[in-house]
Amino acid sequence: MASIPLGDILAFNGERRGPDTWCLRQDDRVLSWRDLDAAAMRRAHSFRARGVTKGDTVTLALDNDIPFFEVIFALWKLGAMPHVISHRLPRREMADILEIARPKLVVAHDPEVQRAFGAVGDDFGVNGATEPIKSEIAPHWRALSSGGSTGRPKIIVAHNPGEHDPDVPALNMPRDDVMLNPGPLYHSVPFNVATGALFRGNSLVNMSAFDPEQVLSLIAAHRVSWVIMVPTMMHRIWRLPAETRAQYDLSSLGSVWHVAAPMPVWLKEEWINWLGASRIWELYGGTESQGFAIINGVDWVNHRGSVGKPFRCTMRIVGEDGDDVAVGEVGEIYMKSDVGQTYHYLGAQVRALDGGWESLGDFGYFDADGFLYIADRRTDLILSGGRNIYPAEIEGALMQHPDVEGAVAIGLPDDDMGSRVHAIIRAAPHARGVLDSYALHAFLADRIARYKMPRSFEFTEEQLRDEAGKVRRSALRSARLSA
Repeated sequence: MASIPLGDILAFNGERRGPDTWCLRQDDRVLSWRDLDAAAMRRAHSFRARGVTKGDTVTLALDNDIPFFEVIFALWKLGAMPHVISHRLPRREMADILEIARPKLVVAHDPEVQRAFGAVGDDFGVNGATEPIKSEIAPHWRALSSGGSTGRPKIIVAHNPGEHDPDVPALNMPRDDVMLNPGPLYHSVPFNVATGALFRGNSLVNMSAFDPEQVLSLIAAHRVSWVIMVPTMMHRIWRLPAETRAQYDLSSLGSVWHVAAPMPVWLKEEWINWLGASRIWELYGGTESQGFAIINGVDWVNHRGSVGKPFRCTMRIVGEDGDDVAVGEVGEIYMKSDVGQTYHYLGAQVRALDGGWESLGDFGYFDADGFLYIADRRTDLILSGGRNIYPAEIEGALMQHPDVEGAVAIGLPDDDMGSRVHAIIRAAPHARGVLDSYALHAFLADRIARYKMPRSFEFTEEQLRDEAGKVRRSALRSARLSA
């Protein structure tokens, strides 16, 4: 069918599935398609009264809750563009992003953010008018922010307009089924998937925060058929006692996707052995959406460690001399979209080569069968004694240790080698104060090459990755250097 305005999606799917069919569920709150559409309509009237109109940017600093969905659908009814940021950002970084975005309005649930930036609260518009509004189509359907690996904020504006064809499938996403979102909505994948689930007429179970056992409980209780997670989430689920995991019926799951961070080979193998290779999928790409790679567990078994083959793009691996490298050699990954321009930046420049080739800053290589493997990001690479060391490999090995809950490897200056590997460890609760560097060194000895071995270990109780599984390696390194 033809695309329809995003502001009309809820009514469209309500008419198809029944307006009182449940649409969105969180904890003990359940909204039907009619309920969510009516709430969005009331808020849309209030936003319009504040001067929000077609083409305007409205920044959302909201937590993972039902008001988030009411607000974004309200903005889509007006043809405005939601610009989503984490409500946990430091105030200075939030101010820098808002200076770039220059939004018409800011919506935030945190009273401090409301005071600091003149934002309206997440209860804004709940008592607005109820008359129908003819939906406008936003020039750009959404914008997301990134601190970037360098710490410089940028905004990634999607080029697709505010309309969607519900018949167009994506990532084997079901239709008129049940999907689960365990991730933070300020991050691109949970945002795209949660809204995409509703676009496709799926009922969505949304989590306020990730909890490993609750994920299994919700899948079993609501017969969830599709979910996407980051490796950190999958690691925490796998670390549940086997008897706990066995309590829950996961037979409804058709697809488990993972994305956003390197997946340790051992952990992927465990999930494949648990749920079956055909149900495990991996997506590689960026918020920019200019290209992706996809792999199913069946192919992965024959190409262990790969993130798949290019999807909706062409890829090449480029060496430092600007020429394509040979099969099996590591270089920088450049891609060219098959569907035209998918985004533009505010506050940053595209890393590109002539001919429309763009890079996300990742290193990798192709095997002889055309499967892509990721080495690491350019900014994460540790150069020690003239050798390239990729932190993801070290972190994956450390995460195999049963007493390690989180691990990040960074490079610190070294007079002799140029840089040395420093490992920051968050021990599992039962091992805090007990786990030591000697045990970890011995554990790594037969898992990674000697030159990759961390020269120092640090133990911390701080969270090393955010809710989206991302690590700000440059910030961790800067903090250690300044100390």
